[in-house]
Amino acid sequence: MTNRSGSPWPPDVLVPFRRLNGYLSTVSDESVLSSSPLTGTDLWRDLPPALATPPGAGAICDVDGPRRIGRGAAEGSFTTGPVMVAHASLTARRLGLAAPSRSADLLDVLELFAFVRPARFCAPSPAGLALALGLSEPKGAEAQAQALRDAALILLKELSEPAYPGREDAFALAATLSRAGWAWAERVTQALQNQPMRDRQYRSSGLDVWARLEEWEDEAPRGEAGSAPVDSESARIRLAKLLQASGLDETRPTQSDYAAEAAFAFSPRNEEGRPRVLLAEAGTGTGKTLGYLAAASLWAERNQGAAWVSTYTRALQRQIDRESTAVWPDEAVRRKKTVVRKGRENYLCLLNLQEMVQAAQLGTGDLVGMALTARWALHSRDGDMTGGDFPGWLPGLFATPAAQQASAPNLVDRRGECVHAACPHYRTCFVEKTIRASRRADLVVANHALVMTQAAFDGARSARGLKQDGETAALKRIVFDEGHHLFDAADSAFSACLSGQEAAELRRWIRGPEGRGRRGRGLEQRLGDLCADNDAARKALTDAIRAAAALPGEGVSGRIAPASGEVNPIGPIEAFLAAALDQLRARTSEGHSAGGGEFGMECALKPVTDPVAETARAAAAALAAIEAPLLALSRHLEDILDDEAAELDGSARARIEGALRGLDRRARMTLPGWRAMLSALEDAGAERDPDFVDWLSAEAAFGRIHDVALRRHWIDPTVPLEAAVIVPAHGVLVTSATLSDPVADDPFALARMRSGSSRLIEPARTLKVESPFDYVSNARVIVINDLVKDDARQTAAAMRELFLASGGGALGLFTAIRRLKAVYEAAGPELARAGLPLYAQHVDPLEVGALVDVFRAEEDSCLLGTDAVRDGVDVPGRSLRLLVFDRVPWPRPDLLHKARREIFGGKAYDDALARGRISQAFGRLIRRADDRGVFVMLDAACPTRLFAGLPPGVEVQRMGLAEAVEQVAAFSQPPGAA
Repeated sequence: MTNRSGSPWPPDVLVPFRRLNGYLSTVSDESVLSSSPLTGTDLWRDLPPALATPPGAGAICDVDGPRRIGRGAAEGSFTTGPVMVAHASLTARRLGLAAPSRSADLLDVLELFAFVRPARFCAPSPAGLALALGLSEPKGAEAQAQALRDAALILLKELSEPAYPGREDAFALAATLSRAGWAWAERVTQALQNQPMRDRQYRSSGLDVWARLEEWEDEAPRGEAGSAPVDSESARIRLAKLLQASGLDETRPTQSDYAAEAAFAFSPRNEEGRPRVLLAEAGTGTGKTLGYLAAASLWAERNQGAAWVSTYTRALQRQIDRESTAVWPDEAVRRKKTVVRKGRENYLCLLNLQEMVQAAQLGTGDLVGMALTARWALHSRDGDMTGGDFPGWLPGLFATPAAQQASAPNLVDRRGECVHAACPHYRTCFVEKTIRASRRADLVVANHALVMTQAAFDGARSARGLKQDGETAALKRIVFDEGHHLFDAADSAFSACLSGQEAAELRRWIRGPEGRGRRGRGLEQRLGDLCADNDAARKALTDAIRAAAALPGEGVSGRIAPASGEVNPIGPIEAFLAAALDQLRARTSEGHSAGGGEFGMECALKPVTDPVAETARAAAAALAAIEAPLLALSRHLEDILDDEAAELDGSARARIEGALRGLDRRARMTLPGWRAMLSALEDAGAERDPDFVDWLSAEAAFGRIHDVALRRHWIDPTVPLEAAVIVPAHGVLVTSATLSDPVADDPFALARMRSGSSRLIEPARTLKVESPFDYVSNARVIVINDLVKDDARQTAAAMRELFLASGGGALGLFTAIRRLKAVYEAAGPELARAGLPLYAQHVDPLEVGALVDVFRAEEDSCLLGTDAVRDGVDVPGRSLRLLVFDRVPWPRPDLLHKARREIFGGKAYDDALARGRISQAFGRLIRRADDRGVFVMLDAACPTRLFAGLPPGVEVQRMGLAEAVEQVAAFSQPPGAA
């Protein structure tokens, strides 16, 4: 066989092609639709049947067109093949089958999409594929089966077109995938060979993406940002230009006012330690993103500095990045001006990828998954695997352990084991590229956790006269969007946790992997050569590695909380955790102590039992023995930087600086924090530190305890937030749709307290801008008053009837996973019979972001979720027209919340938190001016005062379920329906 240029194909590239007779089904793209018999040059168009299995139905689409089939026939098609599906694992679950292994007879169209359009968005369902390819949403089983077939044809035809970019790279990788047995390889290879290619490209495996990525280049420091002010009128003018660039002719007065007030946070401060802080509540639809981008971009332009925008959810990071197109319409310019910034643990590590690719080539991994991940890496904007352009559904399509290797936890630098400049891929590293890009950007879109932890770390280094990390050296102008989450983010960032898993992670970081076949690099591999000529540094390194043997190793949970057999702790830390677990079991209810309960277990730390106090002393001594050599090693490395400054090349200096950052985090932050908690146990009669809450906890999953921890949290985490982030900044804007509490005498008092601005010398300004939406006409709020609160059957029946009445587009929110699963099992079958797909967090084999993507793509689907879904949902249009809470979202009364409630206002504090959650959920329902939706609370005991945060004029109606079903059905009709 020859290619079109007449050159012979390499014999190891081509696989035999089966000549099958068949005709194509009709699709919307007429250039694919030929009904003539297939010839030897277009066998790529010969496809197996496409199987769609929306709940309660099944359909197949082959050359004879789509048709409905029964469950047995669907199972037969899926298990015997060949067959095309969208998300093999989810399809199997709907058929009541175990998740399948990858096979030549099971062709997942999502994998084909990942190959043909790498780093492009697609929701993982037939509807998601159709919408990603510009087709209309397929509704019903037959339409979905047809859409799957059409999607496969369109994607394969795309490969066959002369204009398909990177044809040679794609062909080289397809050849590798063919040898790996990829189900699509035969068709992909033939579609690609439909056009001529250069022979020299065929010698590559296509896997070595690290050798083909663009290298970063260092640039001269940008310098300190200027102090040119941004006045209100300039912000209004800039906003008008941005709206015009977005195709909008009018500036809404409320949005213009918001932009003008936001300018205050970008005006020069007059004294050190007195930042310009604005707390701004802007109702949904105000357009606050473009409002603060107007002021932020103007400040960056005038002062040659970076304005930071920090969010709580990944979805909002992506939205802000998209909206910055109005500021910089040219894509190439925007990539330089706007940088999405996350922690290192979010980005693909090329060295990890290389190691896993090599293992897969030797037969110990999933070569198909690695190859598709490598293809994504070559086209990714920034290598972000968690919320970026990586298809997070890819590793979950098939269920073999090897298939999971291409997932983010295995490929990112989660273990803090980066070797920095010693890495062969340092010059192409995604993390290093992003850090450097953020230093030159005008707008850095980060997240609350990164901003806080990095600011705290830089502050600690500056206090010791050391060089700042550089990643947040420009944190002078900050916008905290989703500002209502600032308190929770600070609570997480400034807490301490000594657990089996955390301690085992530290051991891995110091000693490296100690089991066979485990990846990773310990301190010896990272620093051994740098310390080779310094005896003192070498000794400190050896001492640290030896002392770290006292930390828990792999399998710690099986030794301190075995499912059966005796407890067998190894070392002083494990002995302490085992004693802590005994105290937990002694002081919690019997039902929780066996398997940990749904939320695990927790108990007050004091009074401690004698075994806990005794083992705590030994554990503290072991941690001190690790901390001392790590500190000594850090000091010796600092000396090397000073003493050998003239001899060190840039690579060695970068390695030492990177090592110092890791050492500082652990030796000066983590280990002292752990020792402080343990030391507090030595004096059993000592009074509790009024600033902190210490307690013991155990995490559980599937009825088994998998970790035990000693925890310490600030009662008021805004104390370190204010010190580390707010006060050092020049200007801070905290904004959200729900900041104020209308019931309080001072509506912004709680926002001041929870944002770290209540203790500022110069008080924060406040602003409240109402939403322009007509909520009175377009929204309804109903409280069902005839259900028994704790009857799961009644809750399931109510949700089922409400979901049926709305015709889908419904989101059910739960405060407990157990109730969510019960409702899913009870309501799912009848919804399926009505043709309404039901998805559920903690049930379906999809992560939260992918579930929301599918829910958004399928207009009549339904979704059940918890807080993570509520916070991550941004679904405009009819895909979300009904939102149902199973009960009042009161804060969980754990030990930490009880301590806070005492000092933050008691019952009023509980009310304010619940009121805010209800308002946030209601805000998810109406995202555009033409949206319509119904908010339903199934808890009859829900106090009316908790709805005080809803927009003015929205009336809360209390009624029985039957009447509510009628109202939902009438109000959920599409526009123009009778």
